[in-house]
Amino acid sequence: MAAEEGGKSFARRDRLLEIEAKARNWWEDKQVFRAQSRAEPPGPGEKFFGNFPFPYMNGILHLGHAFSLSKLEFAAAYHRLRGANVLLPFAFHCTGMPIKASADKLTREIQQFGEPPVFPKKVEKGNEEVEVEAEDVNAGAPPAKRKGKKSKAALKSSGEVYQWEIMRSFGLSDSDISKFQDPYKWLTYFPPLAVEDLKAFGLGCDWRRSFITTDMNPFFDAFVRWQVRKLKSMGKIVKDLRYTIYSPMDGQPCADHDRSSGEGVQPQEYTVIKMELMAPFPSKLGVLEGRKVFLAAATLRPETMYGQTNAWVLPDGKYGAYEINETDVFILSQRAARNLAYQKYSRVPEKPTCLVELTGYDLIGLPLKSPLAVNQIIYALPMLTVLTDKGTGIVTSVPTDSPDDYMALHDLKSKPAFRAKYGVKDEWVLPFEIIPIIDIPGYGNKAAEKVCADLKIKSQNEKEKLAEAKKLTYLKGFNEGTLIVGEFKGRKVQEVKPLIRSKLIEAGEAISYSEPEKRVQSRSGDECVVALTDQWYITYGETEWKKLAEECLSGMSLYSDETQHGFEHTLSWLNQWACSRSFGLGTRIPWDEEFLVESLSDSTIYMAYYTIAHFLHNGDMYGSSKSAIKPEQMTDEVWDFIFCDGPYPKSSDISSSILSEMKQEFEYWYPFDLRVSGKDLIQNHLTFCIYNHTAIMSKKHWPRGFRCNGHLLLNARKMAKSTGNFRTIRQAIEEFSADATRFSLADAGDGIDDANFAFNTANAAILRLTKEISWMEEVLGTDSSLRPGPPTTYADRVFANEINIAVNRTEQNYSNCMFREALKTGFYDLQAARDEYQFSCGAGGMNRDLLWHFTDVQTRLITPICPHYGEYVWRELLKKDGFVVNAGWPLADAPDLTLQSANKYLQDSIISMRKLLQKQVSSSKKGKKGTPVTALTEDNNLTGLIYVNEHFDGWKAECLKILQINFNRDSRTFSSDKVIQEALQKSSIGQSKDFRQIQKLCMPFMKFKKDEAIAIGAQALDLKLPFGEIEVLKENLDLIKRQLGLQEVEILSATNPDALSKAGSLVKLLEQNPPAPGSPTAIFLTCLMVYEEPHFCFFMCRPSVGDKELHNS
Repeated sequence: MAAEEGGKSFARRDRLLEIEAKARNWWEDKQVFRAQSRAEPPGPGEKFFGNFPFPYMNGILHLGHAFSLSKLEFAAAYHRLRGANVLLPFAFHCTGMPIKASADKLTREIQQFGEPPVFPKKVEKGNEEVEVEAEDVNAGAPPAKRKGKKSKAALKSSGEVYQWEIMRSFGLSDSDISKFQDPYKWLTYFPPLAVEDLKAFGLGCDWRRSFITTDMNPFFDAFVRWQVRKLKSMGKIVKDLRYTIYSPMDGQPCADHDRSSGEGVQPQEYTVIKMELMAPFPSKLGVLEGRKVFLAAATLRPETMYGQTNAWVLPDGKYGAYEINETDVFILSQRAARNLAYQKYSRVPEKPTCLVELTGYDLIGLPLKSPLAVNQIIYALPMLTVLTDKGTGIVTSVPTDSPDDYMALHDLKSKPAFRAKYGVKDEWVLPFEIIPIIDIPGYGNKAAEKVCADLKIKSQNEKEKLAEAKKLTYLKGFNEGTLIVGEFKGRKVQEVKPLIRSKLIEAGEAISYSEPEKRVQSRSGDECVVALTDQWYITYGETEWKKLAEECLSGMSLYSDETQHGFEHTLSWLNQWACSRSFGLGTRIPWDEEFLVESLSDSTIYMAYYTIAHFLHNGDMYGSSKSAIKPEQMTDEVWDFIFCDGPYPKSSDISSSILSEMKQEFEYWYPFDLRVSGKDLIQNHLTFCIYNHTAIMSKKHWPRGFRCNGHLLLNARKMAKSTGNFRTIRQAIEEFSADATRFSLADAGDGIDDANFAFNTANAAILRLTKEISWMEEVLGTDSSLRPGPPTTYADRVFANEINIAVNRTEQNYSNCMFREALKTGFYDLQAARDEYQFSCGAGGMNRDLLWHFTDVQTRLITPICPHYGEYVWRELLKKDGFVVNAGWPLADAPDLTLQSANKYLQDSIISMRKLLQKQVSSSKKGKKGTPVTALTEDNNLTGLIYVNEHFDGWKAECLKILQINFNRDSRTFSSDKVIQEALQKSSIGQSKDFRQIQKLCMPFMKFKKDEAIAIGAQALDLKLPFGEIEVLKENLDLIKRQLGLQEVEILSATNPDALSKAGSLVKLLEQNPPAPGSPTAIFLTCLMVYEEPHFCFFMCRPSVGDKELHNS
C-alpha cells in the first residue's frame, strides 16, 4: 500500500525508491563501479579520471554539495556508458579549524550552561528581546537517529545558535553530543554517514579508495609531509614576516576555509599619515601632555598630501588615544587600533591600550601639522560620511583631487549654520583654498572642482553624483596625472606614489598599515584583523612558477569564458600564502612541528593519492586496518618513485611487485581529466592545485580540466540553514527519490551563474519517470499489437531520424558537460518525438522494431542522470543482459537535417492551418445565415485544397539572388546595406516603373531573409526549400485529414492552371494571398443542400511558416 502523508499519496515516489534500492544491490553485487587500471596505457578517450574537492566533515552533506558533485557524476557516468574505463573516487576533508572550533564551542557551552546545557530562552516583544525562564534542551524524548526535530531556522529564532542545538538538529541525543567535545569523534561519525548518503544518491564511486585527512590517517599524513618537504626543498616554502588575515581568538592566520564569512578577502594596505597635534592640548587631552600625539589618517593616495586643507572626523564617531610606543600616541578608531596592535604598533603587543576615550566632537578644531601639507597648520573638521569601520576613522582632505572633500569643504564654507551646529570657527575653514597639485588631461589642475561643476553637484549629500565624479577622476588622475608640486614635480603620479610613500615612512611621518578589505569572521566567532606574522609561506606568484601555472592553464579545458577569466585574474594577484597553523586538525609541518599544514595547503595534489589509496587502505578510510604496506614504509623515496619518476627506492622493504603496481596505477590514471567545483574555489584551492602540480609533477601529469559552477538556489531563493530553505542530500532523496533529485539537479542549470533546484521539477520528474515505466510496460507488454517488419512509412523515417538526432546532440551535450541540454535533447525532445510518432502513425500503428530501438536509446541517454531508473528498465522491461551503466553509447546514423526540416514544415503547416480553420469556424458561429461550421466539421463534410508554390519568383527571387551574392557563408555576414541597396536599384526591380511601390515590399522581406541566413546559414537564401513540399504533404494526407478533421484533401501546385481551376471563382483569393516556399495556402470547402440547390461555403486559410506576413505581401 502506498505511503501517505497528510492524505497525499506518495506511491510513485515510493516505487522509485524501491527501484533504486534494487538497482544499488545489483551494482554492489557485481562491484560495477570498482575501477581497475589496465596493462596497456590508455589511448585518447579510453579512460576517464574525474574528482571533486573533498567536502568538509563538520556536518551532513547537503544539496549544494550534490549540485557540484552531480556535474562530475553525470560526466563520469557518460564516459562509463560510452565504454571508457572510469575512476570516480571520493574522500573527506577534516583538516583545519571548523571541527576543532565546534568541539571547543561545545566544551564552553557545557562550562557555561551545564551538561546537558540549559540555555536562556529569548523571545521578541515589539523591538525588544526579553529573557525568560531557561529551557532545558533535553526536555522530551530524543529524536530518532538522523531525524532532527528542529530546523536551523527554528534554532536561530531565539538569537544565538548554540553548537549543542546544531548537533541536536543532526539527530544526536544529548548523551551522544557530549562525546563531540573530542574533535576526532567528528572524524569517525560524519564520513560514514556521507558514504551512506552518496550511495543512496547513486554515486558511481570506487569506495575502496576513500580516505580522511589529518594525522588520524597515517598514510595521508605521510603523503602531506612528503609534499611539503618537497616544496621546501625546491625553495617554494619559506619563512617570512608579512601581512595576513589573522584570528586573535585562535592566535593564528585565518585562511579562506577557516572563515565563517569573508572568504577571498585579502589585506588592504594603507599609508597612515601622522598628523601631529599642536600644543596646547585641550583639557580632554590634558593627560597626554608630554607625549607626541597624532591624528592617524589612513590614505591610499599619499602622493596627494601636498594638497591638504584639513582633516575629517565623524562627529558622532567613537575614537580613542592609543599608545603606540613609549612616546607616540595615535588618535583613531578602536578597530584600527586593534589591527595596529597585531602589526607591532602597540606598546603592549597585541593589546591596544586606550589612554583616553573620545568622540569626533572632541576632535573638531584640533590644530594639526601634517606632512607635505603646503599649509603649516590645518584643522580637524566634521564630515558626516566618514566611516569608522574602514581605515582609521580619520581622513585627510585634499579638495583639489577628491570630489567628496571638495563638496564637504564647500558646504562648510557656504553654510554658516552648518559651521555653527558643530562649533566650527570661521578661521578653521574660510582661509583655506584648494591647492592645485596634479594636472589631469581633460580636467586640468583642479579636477574635483571641474567634475563637480560638470555634474552640477550642489551638496555633499548627493552621494550618487559624487560616486560618479570619483569614478571619472580617481583612476584617471592616478594613471594619467602629472604631479605639479614638490620635489617630484613633472613626473607621472604612478611613478612617484611609491617614492613619496617610502620617503614619508623613512622620515617617520607615516607608517604602513593594513586591514581586511571587508569584514572577516573566523569560525571561532571573532572578527579577524590583519597581523604582521612570522609564518611559513608558499611562494605563489613567484615569476618563474607563475609562468608554469599559466602554461598549465593554457592547455586545460575550462568549459566557460567566465572560468577562464577567473583563473587569469587569480594568477594576476595571488601571492605568498600562509601555509602553517598552530590550532586545529591536520598534519604537522615536519621541520617545525609546532605548526600544522593549513587546510588549503594539504589538498592540492591529493588527487594523485586516489590512484594508490586502495593499496594503502585496504578498504578502510582511516588507514588503520591491516594492509600489505605500513605507513612508515611510505618514505619520501617511495612517493618520489610513484609520482615523480624518481629512482627505484632500493632502501624500501615494500615488495617490488607492489611498488610496480602502484606506479603503474598512477601512470595509468594520471593526469586527471576533470575536476568539478564551485566557482568560489577558483581564487584559492583550484589555482593552488595548478601551482603544486607544475612544481611537483612532470608536464605529462598536469591537470587536464576544471569545470566550475555557481551556487545552488532552492526554489529561486538562497539556500541557507538560517532561513530553513535547506535540504540535505538524504532529505531530498527521502522527499523525491534519488533519480528525481538528480533529474532536478541536471535541470537546475549548466553555467557558472547560480542555478535553481525547483521542487516542482523534482515532483514532475517523479511523475515523468513512473509514467514512462507504465507506458513501456503497457506497450512492450502488448508487443503483438505493434506493426511488424522494417520501418517504411514517412512517420517511421521521421521518428528514426529524431532518434539519430537525439543520440548525436546528447552525446555532444554530455561531452561538453552541458547536462541540462543533455536532459533536453536526450529525454524531453525524444519523448516529444515519440508522442508525435504515436499520433502520426494513426490506425497503422507504431513499428515494433523502431519502438524497441527507441526504448533502448532513451534508456541509455537518460542513464547518466537517472541510473537507477535506467538500470531497472534495462533489466526488467527490456530484458537485457549486463548493466546499462556500461552498455555502450547507442549507435546512430548521421542526422538527416533535410528530413527534420521537412517534418517541421509539415507540423508547422498543420498547426497553422488548424489555428486558422478554428478561427474561421469560431467567427462563422457569429453569422446569422447558413449552417454552423462546427456541425459541418463534426460530420466530416469539409474538403481541403492546399496550394503550394515551391519556388520563389518575381521580385522575391530577384531579392534573394542579390542577397546570395552579398553573403559570406563562412562568417555569416552581409555586405553593407548601402551595397545591397545599390544592387537592388541596378536590378530589373530597380528598372521597373513601379520600383518605389515594390521597394516597400522588398525591404522587410530582405531584412527577414538576412536575419534568417545569419541564424541558419546560406540555405535560407535558396529559391526553394531543400525538400519537395508537395511530396511531403501528399505522403501525409491521412495525418492532415485527421489533424484538421477533413473528409478530403488535395495537394495542388499553384503554378498549374488545371489545379487553379479547381478553386473556381475562389482563385482570386489565391491571387490576393499567393503561396510561397514554406508557406502553403489552404481553401476549405463544404457543400450544403439549401433549398434543394447546392450551396458552397468556403474558408481560406493562409498558414505562414517561416516568413509569415512577408509572403502575404
